[in-house]
Amino acid sequence: MQISRREWLLASGAFAAALVIGPRAARAAELKTVRFGVGLKAMGAAVINTVIGEALGYNKEEGFTIKPLSLGGNSNVQVAVDRGDVDIGIGVPSFQLPILAKGEWGPAINFYEYTYPYKWDVVVKPGSSIRSYSDLKGKRVGVSDFAASEYPVTRNLLKSLGIDPDKEVKWVSVGNGVPAGVALERDAIDALAYYDTGFGQIEAAGIKLEFVPRPKQLPLVGGQFLMAKRTLLKEDRNLLIGFGRSVAKASQFLLANPTAGANAFLDMYPETAPKGSSREDAVKSVLQTIGRRIQLYKPPYPNAKMGSINPTEFKTEAELNQLKIGDLKDFYTNELIDPINNFDSAKIQSQAVALKK
Repeated sequence: MQISRREWLLASGAFAAALVIGPRAARAAELKTVRFGVGLKAMGAAVINTVIGEALGYNKEEGFTIKPLSLGGNSNVQVAVDRGDVDIGIGVPSFQLPILAKGEWGPAINFYEYTYPYKWDVVVKPGSSIRSYSDLKGKRVGVSDFAASEYPVTRNLLKSLGIDPDKEVKWVSVGNGVPAGVALERDAIDALAYYDTGFGQIEAAGIKLEFVPRPKQLPLVGGQFLMAKRTLLKEDRNLLIGFGRSVAKASQFLLANPTAGANAFLDMYPETAPKGSSREDAVKSVLQTIGRRIQLYKPPYPNAKMGSINPTEFKTEAELNQLKIGDLKDFYTNELIDPINNFDSAKIQSQAVALKK
């Protein structure tokens, strides 16, 4: 049997109650507001699985409501978590590991990997002479922003291929989304390094891209994480479990029915739809944006649970950057993964499939 999206939204709290095991019971008036920091300049579908638990009722069942804050860059999120300006934020190792290597790691800890490697690529205009990453030597490579994740990650990848990213590549900041694609289209750059959801935005605008084949020995680096202060882990462990569980359930929901997930996102953030677009076109835009990202919700490691953290990723990235990182005990934890995954994922997927697209 199929149900409508409206019926889902009306009943989402009841569905969540039926699907979760060991919920944190709470009345609406008692919901805790969780300040959630993301490294985007404005809300976008790149973080869809971290926020739509609000629309699907998963957050409410866990006893909280979310207040996402777009902080403009991943380093800003790190600072906000350390200072306590946000409760939970998105952690990015390319900004975290150098701090750890200097012995200056603060009070934060990564507790859930919400997107796994590898999400970055390099694209060129159709017909470009650049056919491999090695061909980027001596070229102008665009990135959305030097504070964005694609810059350090692509530098790491070029290092692994024997290319000096400081001396043999010219980096150009070209802006986010469609402006980045326009820069490539107008030959302001020779190639664009970006991430999956960003490419989706560009392609949705009708700009043609050609993906440069990834190197065979692609390092599994660049996952993105949920982080919070270690004190919060001790003082409100259940809140972090509930937040992680909501993200895990939303991820399973999106894997089963991305169209319904896109609708939930647009219900929350109608301003993210392209100007003048119909609802149908807006949904298509979100789907094109997240099409590649959704598959990265699942761990690339055998028998790993959703959200579990493999420390090899940190060690590999540190080696690429000649960083000595030492002990990781205060940097990440997997202690919440079992309770986070303590729900019936098959039922979540069945409910998602039952929704009318």
